[in-house]
Amino acid sequence: MSRRLRSGLSAVLIALSCLLVPLGALSAWVAYGLADTGRYVTTVTPLAGDPDVREAIADTVGDAIVAQIRPGTDARLLSGMVVPFVHDAVRSFTQTAAFRTVWTEGNRAAHDAVLRALRQDDGARDQPVTVDLAPVAAHVKARLTEDNMPLADRIPVTHTEVALVPAEDLGRLRTGYHVLQLAGFWLPVGAVVFAASGIALAVHRRRAVTATALGTALGGALLALTVTVGRRLTLAGLPDDVSPPAAGAVYDALTATLRTTAWVLIALGLTAAALTWLVRRRAGRPHPPGPHPPSPRRRPRLPLRRRRRGSAAQSPAQPQQPTRVKA
Repeated sequence: MSRRLRSGLSAVLIALSCLLVPLGALSAWVAYGLADTGRYVTTVTPLAGDPDVREAIADTVGDAIVAQIRPGTDARLLSGMVVPFVHDAVRSFTQTAAFRTVWTEGNRAAHDAVLRALRQDDGARDQPVTVDLAPVAAHVKARLTEDNMPLADRIPVTHTEVALVPAEDLGRLRTGYHVLQLAGFWLPVGAVVFAASGIALAVHRRRAVTATALGTALGGALLALTVTVGRRLTLAGLPDDVSPPAAGAVYDALTATLRTTAWVLIALGLTAAALTWLVRRRAGRPHPPGPHPPSPRRRPRLPLRRRRRGSAAQSPAQPQQPTRVKA
């Protein structure tokens, strides 16, 4: 395989991996976070102490109780004393431990009902998913009776059902739920496989690792942006009878895991990119030349003539023999 083809395939695989990062995180959050009753109840249980949520519940339950005792009651008495007293009693009830128990069990029952409706695939006619407010009304009636509230005994504890999911939306939601169940597992696996394959095929693997890390950080930023935009769109599309602060508190509690995942992806991506850049820079820096070992010292050699003269000078002089003339 040529180097150009390998580089092209590596870039495509890394781009797909970075694109699947936010999608995989979102689908895994739906499949393993929202679809799990235990985790859902653990997430929404602290909302029983949120002031906005308690105020919204007090208004909803108080209006339902007043609507039950309105027929046959003097309008001046109802508006002057009964309505404020009922709302105050419900608001006081939301600050008790009994309300926290009712809140937890009500959310558990509502979540189970929604999951049963989404997982139902037997061809039966869809029915709206509702939650019953009768337990809350019973606790409020008992509290009002203890306080000697007039007309408290006339409050009927009926099964007041609040629709959670309309019947006409169940088909679309059921299809999306099944798709997200599959995507919650395969999209994260696909992101990891594509990233590993892209790095393995790359000609310059350090550059491929840096690109993958930066793409992961970019996917985390895109996920955080999606959560923020989704919050604004959700609050903008609320009905008039739903409290925006309470809905915002519920949205923030449910998406806390997504926000944490987004920041973790950003931090891991930037850290991996920085480490790869530092390693690459250190590897490309030229090494300074080391000190040369000292060469062995050689004894200076005297010239040959000089040595001969010196040897001649040191040798004893031989006596000259007399010549024939002297003899």
